[in-house]
Amino acid sequence: MRPAPPAIDPADPFDLPEVLGTAVVTWSADDGLDGHLVRGHLQPDGGDPVACDLLAVDQAYPAAVADDATRLRTHQAWQHGQVGLATCGGRLTILVPGRTFTAETVLESVRRLAKALGASPSRYAVRLRVGP
Repeated sequence: MRPAPPAIDPADPFDLPEVLGTAVVTWSADDGLDGHLVRGHLQPDGGDPVACDLLAVDQAYPAAVADDATRLRTHQAWQHGQVGLATCGGRLTILVPGRTFTAETVLESVRRLAKALGASPSRYAVRLRVGP
């Protein structure tokens, strides 16, 4: 019997701090792009940081990271130019199809987050780490 995936609770972009839709915001990775989970945070100018991770929902070994319904919703949102948002372990999480991340996938994920928040993607920046 496979263990159950961790709890992934859908999040509504309208429940996030308003400053994320009005300020210049930088998403920064806390570590490198190694694996299906990239921990990071959003730092709005003039605001408090918001923990914000990226989760590649199709990673399934050694255990599934998301249930079938979450993976389906994530793929549907991505297909329509949107992004899935959730909370995992109390942290805002951007849900992305796939098993790992590239710089391009991170940029696209944050661009879609900005749009979900009603912000111009040009007001968002991404800072990546080269290694772990």
